Amino acid sequence: MKSTAILIGILALSSWGTASAQQSAFDALQTENGIAAIVESTIITHEELRKDLAPLVPNLQRKARNNEEFQQMLDELQQDILMNLIDRVLIRKEFQDKFVAKGYQMPRSFVENKFDDTLINEFNNDRAEFLKYLKSQGLNMREYRAKLQEEIIVQIMLSQQRRTRSILSPAKIENFYNEQRNRFYQEERVHLKLIRLAPYASENVDLLMQTANKILEELEGGAEFEELAKKYSQDPRKDRGGDWGWIDRSAIRDELSDVAFELQPGEHSEPIQVREMIFLLKIEDRQAAGVQPLAEVRDQIEGILLNQMSSEEHDKWIEGLRKKAFIKFYL
Repeated sequence: MKSTAILIGILALSSWGTASAQQSAFDALQTENGIAAIVESTIITHEELRKDLAPLVPNLQRKARNNEEFQQMLDELQQDILMNLIDRVLIRKEFQDKFVAKGYQMPRSFVENKFDDTLINEFNNDRAEFLKYLKSQGLNMREYRAKLQEEIIVQIMLSQQRRTRSILSPAKIENFYNEQRNRFYQEERVHLKLIRLAPYASENVDLLMQTANKILEELEGGAEFEELAKKYSQDPRKDRGGDWGWIDRSAIRDELSDVAFELQPGEHSEPIQVREMIFLLKIEDRQAAGVQPLAEVRDQIEGILLNQMSSEEHDKWIEGLRKKAFIKFYL
């Protein structure tokens, strides 16, 4: 399933090609629009394949140690992308047969909501950055929205295949836990809250220590640690009362962990100077190292098993769609 024009073209665009070969190959990639495969009555062109493949080539170039390895990796990636394009056609057809043919029309709000979520969560609601991404992927807005619609269709179709939680019997969960106990080993950890003081410009650390001692006095006078964190701390989680949740010993620097793991629940530390910063710590709770009890990891195990089942069902479903479909490849 290798398109010679695409393969030679992208190889020439690699770091091993000459400048003239690169330009010729780029021109070939831009104009090549032959047939890569036919799925039922849908044609998949080399141009479609190129659009999905081209953005991934630089990463292959970085990974490949030589031209031969690059060719092998490129060939495997191209095959995977072509099969993915074929599967998308099959899933759309299945959706048409099972839903659209019976009168279902996907509300436009599905795509618009997914578009808005993507813009906010992946691009920080920066439309200019999003448009730059589209350009880098060789997509226009219409093509991108079509991709979003395909993703929604896949989600709908997969939800039809997914089994319910009732299939996960307690015995199956317990067997997994017993066989994978080491997977649930948890090192010693504490539920940590902290106040961090850092100097402004040329502020002397002695002035910071005065502030830290003032905070300590307020703590010992009955003030709530969380309120003092909101008032004084220069930490990203000050608005949460300095709450960092559960922290493993290995996750924080030694100067802090040595103190934190000596405190008992409800206790706070003296001011701790680490270079130019000063910290005050409070421990809400602590857990010793060891394998987590089944009750604490049951939901996690359910998620693992459901994902495994979903993946297996997805593979079987896709294989079934491929077997009953007309698919022809053009080498």
